[in-house]
Amino acid sequence: MELRRRLKYAIAALLLILAFSVTGYLLIGGSSVTVLQAIYMAVITLAGVGYGEIIDTAHNPALRIFNMFVVLFGVTITVYVFSVVTAFLVEGEITNIFWRRKMQKRISELKNHYIICGLGDTGRFAVEELEKTGTAFVVIEGNQEVIAKFREHHGKAAEDILILSGDATDEEILDQAGIERARGLIAALSSDKDNLVITVMARQAREDLRIVARYTDPKFSDRMMKAGANSTVSPNRIGGLRLASEALRPHVVGFLDLMLREQSRTLRIEDIEVQAGSSWVGQTLGDLKMRSRHNLLVMAAKNLLGDNAFIANPTDTLRITGGTVLIVMGDVNDIRRARHEAEAHAAATV
Repeated sequence: MELRRRLKYAIAALLLILAFSVTGYLLIGGSSVTVLQAIYMAVITLAGVGYGEIIDTAHNPALRIFNMFVVLFGVTITVYVFSVVTAFLVEGEITNIFWRRKMQKRISELKNHYIICGLGDTGRFAVEELEKTGTAFVVIEGNQEVIAKFREHHGKAAEDILILSGDATDEEILDQAGIERARGLIAALSSDKDNLVITVMARQAREDLRIVARYTDPKFSDRMMKAGANSTVSPNRIGGLRLASEALRPHVVGFLDLMLREQSRTLRIEDIEVQAGSSWVGQTLGDLKMRSRHNLLVMAAKNLLGDNAFIANPTDTLRITGGTVLIVMGDVNDIRRARHEAEAHAAATV
């Protein structure tokens, strides 16, 4: 960013001295000097190529003094511009510009993706989880060192991760991340105030966007919920619960760890929401045969349009209605196929 700013200033200074030189040659040289001659004289003088003068300065002392001024100041500016351009090329800024444009094009094609604000100790774990589950996402991070470390840690795989360099509290950056087409947003910055600002801006941009915000100070949790967050998470609280769980129920924690870390299969507990109009509506769990057809275990269910209470370990007689949410455990690919089946039927009905 600093190098690009210097390049803009350098080019502006070069154009300014060029315009100043052409104007001076025309005014001081008189009617005998054409515009093309003035431009040519300015260019060869600023470039220092050593061509002979095409404007007679020998019989015009004022023009000669002006020309010396152009040589002293103009060549200095020209050398500075060349040095900045060289640095720009050496540091790969040209390549980065094309890479950013390509990345922005990929982001513009995303739909129903997630936006992760912050690539720190919390955000990077959210990134890993979305990667494992094959979920589309965009990361916003303002610290270049953090981005560099992340890319170094991920190696070649980091090339496929969409990362926007900028301030997540900036409305323009959120627009670039495709907030109008996103399915959800995770505010995972280290500052509670920044996460609160992101929550407010995201909710103003989209009423139906699911927003999950990180907090450290408990008082910010209520503020974020009032600002529009659907849920808030405290890493400190989660860490404390994990410590207690390790002590009280080590085998359960061991199973959950295995489920999250196993490389051959990506086992997860996820939800499948049944929309009104789906062919699943009116059927029972027994009719859906989630175990035999989709290799999924139904752990709980609830109705968003009813009392919204969870039914743990539902029986096969549970009848599916519009707004039913099934909490299932299984491989993410099996879950994705089952979810697609429900959504496809709903779309076909509509």
